[in-house]
Amino acid sequence: MNNTASSGAATAPSLTDHDVQAIDKLRTAYSEFAAELGKVIVGQKAVIEQLAICLFARRHALLMGVPGLAKTLLVSKIAETMSLGFSRIQFTPDLMPMDITGTDILQETQDGRREFQFIQGPIFSNIILADEINRAPPKTQAALLEAMQEQRVTVLGKSFELTSPFMVLATQNPVEQEGTYPLPEAQLDRFMFLVELDYPNEEEEIQIARTTTGDDHVKLNQLMGAEEIIAHQRLVRRLPVPDHIYHYAARLVRKTRPQGETAPTWLRPYVSWGAGPRAVQNLILGAKSRAALLGSYMVRMEDIQAVAKPVLTHRIITTFAAQAEGMSAKQIVQRLVEEME
Repeated sequence: MNNTASSGAATAPSLTDHDVQAIDKLRTAYSEFAAELGKVIVGQKAVIEQLAICLFARRHALLMGVPGLAKTLLVSKIAETMSLGFSRIQFTPDLMPMDITGTDILQETQDGRREFQFIQGPIFSNIILADEINRAPPKTQAALLEAMQEQRVTVLGKSFELTSPFMVLATQNPVEQEGTYPLPEAQLDRFMFLVELDYPNEEEEIQIARTTTGDDHVKLNQLMGAEEIIAHQRLVRRLPVPDHIYHYAARLVRKTRPQGETAPTWLRPYVSWGAGPRAVQNLILGAKSRAALLGSYMVRMEDIQAVAKPVLTHRIITTFAAQAEGMSAKQIVQRLVEEME
């Protein structure tokens, strides 16, 4: 594997020998993790890589895909393989914030007194699957905001810290939009990646039918625990980034803003709002995590380019003209990346 960096690498701090060994260990662990998930998840290699990037970058992801693509199975098996707690929250129009965070309940003690006791909600786990998040009203969706950003929840004026590692994976159905509440831009921006799941190819679909219609149940091996994952998350933050990578990420994000001077002429009619500063942060973090998972000791240009679409697509708001001409946010990002090369 090529672990060298291009020009500008001399400005980035170097890793210690211990960090180099830790990256080698993480690369091996990720290979084993992907192979283990492959026992029950057919295909979806890019999706598995993107979710792993989010996990080790200490960020959250929004999964977009039609029903039946094993989103729930994938997330639960990630938690099983990582020896992490898993909670699934089915978002519905009548779901209340306290159904997510928990609430105080009046209970009677052994000595006959009555006092309020906080009962934790499903948010108190390591990996949270927020299924069909756009089916709940905005007030309930907002209950996730503090948890995602601060890793804590506030209930009746009291704050409660959430366990580490902590990751929210929310799903949306791109087809059925009746009776849904679209996520506001402020909440979309909290998700590092938009992970899109597509239909399997014919061979994969046949394999799915073979492996899921029998009587065998595959049990996955537990590869690492919470403490080891946290150590890997800290390692990802220490990965060196050359100066030219920072400049590339900033220039790419600034080109998405139609009001800016650097936005290309062709983009202005198609985009009403571009990505904000959090996109630059997530481009760098995503590139760091990907580089570490693949065994590189420094962030490379291909790492930034690989995470550009999942980071930027949901942060670009297209105009009616773009929709009328069939120009999607993903196509806009792809063209920007190609023009930056």
